[in-house]
Amino acid sequence: MRSARLSRVRRAGALTLVSALTLTALAACGTSSSDDAGQTDHRGSSDPAAPLDPKTKVTLTIDCMPPAAKAAELKQWKEDVAEFNKTYPNITIEGRSTPGQCLEPPRFTAMLKAKSQPDVFYTYFTDLPQVLDHDGAEDITAYVNDKTVPLLKDIDPNVLASLKHEGRLYGLPTSNYTMGLLINRKLFERAGLDPDSPPRTWAEVRTAAGKIARLGDGIAGFGEYSAGNTGGWHFTAHVYSVGGDIVDASGTKAAFDDELGRQVAENLHAMRWEDDSMGETQLLKWGDLQKQIATDKLGMFLAAPDDIAYMVQQLGAKYENFGMGPIPGGRNTLAGGNSYMIKKGISPDKIKAAIAWLDFKNLTPGKGQFDWARAKADGLPVGVPQPNFWLNETKAKDDAARAEHATMPVENFEAFTDNPVPGKAEPPKAQEIYKVLDNVMSALLTNEDADIDKLLSTAASQVDQVLAQR
Repeated sequence: MRSARLSRVRRAGALTLVSALTLTALAACGTSSSDDAGQTDHRGSSDPAAPLDPKTKVTLTIDCMPPAAKAAELKQWKEDVAEFNKTYPNITIEGRSTPGQCLEPPRFTAMLKAKSQPDVFYTYFTDLPQVLDHDGAEDITAYVNDKTVPLLKDIDPNVLASLKHEGRLYGLPTSNYTMGLLINRKLFERAGLDPDSPPRTWAEVRTAAGKIARLGDGIAGFGEYSAGNTGGWHFTAHVYSVGGDIVDASGTKAAFDDELGRQVAENLHAMRWEDDSMGETQLLKWGDLQKQIATDKLGMFLAAPDDIAYMVQQLGAKYENFGMGPIPGGRNTLAGGNSYMIKKGISPDKIKAAIAWLDFKNLTPGKGQFDWARAKADGLPVGVPQPNFWLNETKAKDDAARAEHATMPVENFEAFTDNPVPGKAEPPKAQEIYKVLDNVMSALLTNEDADIDKLLSTAASQVDQVLAQR
């Protein structure tokens, strides 16, 4: 999954640090380490709840600055730093750029162990336990309030909960996602289906998939992953959608070897072998289904909304060819996202400066990542339903701005946006569990004689072992 999509399954990629990009009105120079000696010429209030004094002078290192290959995004980063410096002229932002995905798992873990993360570092929601295990992030609870983050009350509490441990806050969100049913509108129409009313139950999915598959020419009605941890990720989404769990409430035992888990497995197996509506090519991973649906060879699959922008930007598809509905079943949908955390041990002034930057860049409608007019002018996608972690009047304001500057037919996604499904976080040790559940998905989709009971019981035992490991 590209960029935000890789918040679900990280793509391996080399972490390349380029020379620090310093963008400030001053010719300030500062170290990129967390040692504050000599960096703070003016210190602000000692009260952590007080907003940052604009006279405060610090240097912040921040990762995931867009690389040169993403010219529009890099242009916007530079513009945002310049705008931020109008209010905080003494804060020097040193951006670190990496090609492709920001971090890969082994390097991320090594960075935490070495405590070499930048002052403000990018994480996925599922990274919080690992970060805390390595004592890597500051508890920012005392620093975050309606003065330092004015729209704090309008951020979805479920999103903030993903960044909390025992009631303490360790990060601020930059994006979020929930999964739904992504459809090819062209194939829906050819099969006599209504693209404005995607299937809402798994029985309806099965019926629609059969009609689409009968179009022939190698077209599959419904697609699924079964490799590279993506199969386990989607099996989890299926189980959530019917009200099941992957791990029990204690976090110590597998919970999918039950009637709901069997219901999911039997439905997928039937679609593959009885209906022949999922195509013969299996063992697919992230990127494969996107290529199929973008070339009109696939009718629908489970996805997050940002897949749409990826298929247009990277695969040459057209926005109007896609639509989206809520996840079938509708009990829960798998939710995730990305955030920034602040390195443990940096000075209070740096913490305040980091929060001020993150608020400006990621948490202010009309500014930073939510400047939809600028995004449209720069040729970037506007109108994808997510990230959208806002509530109340802020959500209404941001939704209106997205619609005003949309570069795509937002009405195609109304079935998704108008029928929200409660989000459910990924299970603990998600990637290790997904690796186990890949075996379930691959067997269901490649072996007509798969023993579903045995597959689930074996996988449950293996997940129990994963959860028992410290």
